[in-house]
This record gives sequence, structure tokens and C-alpha cells, in this order.
Amino acid sequence: MTKDLTKGRPMPQILSFGVPVLFGYLFQQLYSVVDTAIVGKTLGGAALAAVGSTGSINFLVVGFCCGVCGGFAIPVAQQFGAGDHQELRRYVAGGVWLSAAIGAVMTLATALLCGDILTAMNTPADIYQRSYAYIQTIFVGLPAYVLYNFCAGVLRSLGDSRTPVIWLVAASLVNIVLDVVFILSCGLDVFGAALATVLSQALAGVGCLLRLMRGYPILKMERGDWRWNWGRMGELCLMGLPMGLQYSITAIGSVMMQTAVNGLGTVYVTAVTAASKVSMFLCCPLDAMGCTMATYGGQNVGAAKWERLHQGVRACVKLGAAYSALSMALLLLFANQLIMLFLDVDSAQLLPLARQCLLIQTAFFFLLALVNIFRFLIQGMGFSPLATLAGVLEMAARAGLAFLVPVFGFTVACVSSPVAWLLADAFLVPAYFYCYRRLTQPQAAKRKLAAAVR
Repeated sequence: MTKDLTKGRPMPQILSFGVPVLFGYLFQQLYSVVDTAIVGKTLGGAALAAVGSTGSINFLVVGFCCGVCGGFAIPVAQQFGAGDHQELRRYVAGGVWLSAAIGAVMTLATALLCGDILTAMNTPADIYQRSYAYIQTIFVGLPAYVLYNFCAGVLRSLGDSRTPVIWLVAASLVNIVLDVVFILSCGLDVFGAALATVLSQALAGVGCLLRLMRGYPILKMERGDWRWNWGRMGELCLMGLPMGLQYSITAIGSVMMQTAVNGLGTVYVTAVTAASKVSMFLCCPLDAMGCTMATYGGQNVGAAKWERLHQGVRACVKLGAAYSALSMALLLLFANQLIMLFLDVDSAQLLPLARQCLLIQTAFFFLLALVNIFRFLIQGMGFSPLATLAGVLEMAARAGLAFLVPVFGFTVACVSSPVAWLLADAFLVPAYFYCYRRLTQPQAAKRKLAAAVR
């Protein structure tokens, strides 16, 4: 089930690898969508606001863990492209050690500081207890997220984009069942929604782990593979930590914007939550493009096939433009129906606010497509610290606009993401060409030297 992305026409290769990744993201979002839909429809707008008010801090913490694990998989993709299976196994073993350590530290820290975080975010008093119950459960379950994302990252680095999807489908079905049982039958309120998500994520993680242990002879570990090597660990951290920080830095801006929206009151929090859930689902194809380009870049850099990098960029940009236009057309027709999946009858008056937020963001999806394509490709090429700077620009944009929300109102919150994407693109596109030159200039110099010798 491995896939070599260093051969064949880029567009078919990107599609064949990316479509399973897309389904994986769709089913991963299904966790959140099912939770939110059941919470909103059965527990009401206040419960929906409680879950939504934790969205940005959830993204900050979980995104950091997922980003780090994804970064740990980049050297694996590069060694797979280079055909060095022994070194590949040693990078996988190093990633296991580091993932376990990061999972333990993050779980302890966030679980202890949960209340302080919600207070600092100006969480409305009428939803504070529910918000606390929800997000603390997610934080305690962080090892499940680390397990799945590391194992899925390694599988994708080997070209296997199907196994993570298979287990996410199974986990999503389990999540739906557990939501019904915990929320409707057991009356566990939003705690039940969070518990169902964590348990389902753990199932997906265990499934991917078993596949890695039993399905890949090239991953059959020897005792020496588990030996701690500071140089290798340093390289893994150089790839993983910037990717995790990228998510967290971006999320800091989102936290500040969420704090500003919280200050507007529960009505606006509920509207933004409903719009965000639809938007996150629609963003899955763009996320899949990013994930695909990380593996594509890693394998082709490992194989020293530089010309395929430009070819892959052109193919993926075309896909991003086509999908952006399609998603906007879809929302012009069905935005109200999609938003109402997350609102009960009593909250229906919030529909115009949620529609405004959703349509503004979707109109600029092509900017987000470029962010994902170039940022993840740069990371796959081995320049993770450079890609992190784009996250700083996104954070700065959202943080700056957050200070304007109390003055100019809800519309500023709606345009914050498009402005952040635009600033990130202004950095990422030139950065990609800089990275490309850094990789290819030494090769060009070697060819000139060889020609001179001949």
C-alpha cells in the first residue's frame, strides 16, 4: 500500500494520493460536526456556544500536537524517497520517543491550566461551566490525538493514504453511536460529546498503529533502531516543532479573535460557531491539498527530482482554484440549509449573522488554498522553520483586527481570516522559490564542475 510520488504525471499522482486524504479529513471533521449538530439540536444554543467558545484554544493545543507529529513524518518521507529503509526506521523510532514525551507534557499542562485559559479568554459566565467540561475532556484525551496523527503521518509518508481513512470511517461511526448514548441516553451534556470524540480518536490511533506494526516489512524494527541519537532527534525536532508552533502561532491570533467575539455576547459566539463548523467542513479539500504536497515534496526532495516540485505546484494550484469557485457556488445556493444543521429553532434568528460570516470567508478560499499548498510543500522540502513565519503573519493579522472588533463590530471578525491568508501568501509564494533555489543551486554547481572536468 506504499505509493511512490516521485514517478508519473503529477496531477494523477496528487489526485490518487489526495482523494483518500480528503476523505480522512472529511471523516475527521465529522467528529466535530456530529458533536456540534447533536449539541445544538438537542441541548440548545447555549450549549453550542459553550462548545464553540473553546474552538480556538482547542485548535491551538490539538493543532500543536498534530503539527508536531506531522513534522516528525517529513524525514520519513524523505528517506522513503531516497530508498534508505534503515534510516527510515530510525526516524520512525525517534518520532515515537518524541511523540510520547510531547503528548505527556501537553496533557498535563493543559489539563491543569484549563480554567485559567477560559477565564483569560473572557468566556461568558452563562456558558463557562459547560465550556470547562468540554475542553478539559479534550485536553485529557490529547494522547489519543498524538497517537493517531503520528501513525497516520508515517503511513502517508510511505504513500499509504488509505489506511488512516479506513480507521477514521470506523471511528466516525463509533463517534455517532457514542454521541447518541452519552448525550441522549446518559444525559452527559457537552462532556458526553467530548468523551465520544476522544474515545473515537483513540480507536483510529490504535487501528493505524496495528497497521504499521503488522503491514510493513520495511518497518520491522531492530534493537539498534531504538537507540537514542541526538543528531537524529534534533533533526526531527527541527521539522516537528516549527510545524506545531505554526499551528499554535496561527491559533494565538484565533484565540484573540475568539476572545473579542466572546466580548460581543453569546449571540455572536453562537453565530460564529455555526458558520465555522460549515467552513471547516468545506476546508477539508484544501487541507488535503496541503497534506498531499507535504508528502509529495518530501519524497521528491529525497529522490532529488527537483523539476517535479514546480510541476506539482502548478497542478495543485489549478485544483485549488477550481474547488474555491465550486465551494462559493455551493454556498450561494445552500448556505442557509447548511448553517441550520447546527442551529435549533430558537436560534434560527442568528442565521443572517452566520451566513454573513460564512460567505465572506468562502469568497476568499483560493487564498487559503495557496497558503496550504505552499506552506506544506515548503515543510516537505525540509524548510519547516521558514514556513512558520507565515503563521506569525496570520497571527499578527488576526490579533490586530481583534482590537478593532469592539469598535467596528462583527464584520471585522468575519474578514479576519481572509486578511490573515493574504498576508501569509505574500510571504509563502516568494519563500517557495527561495527554498527551491537553495536546493537546486548546489546541484547546478556540481553539474558545472563535472562538465568542466570532462
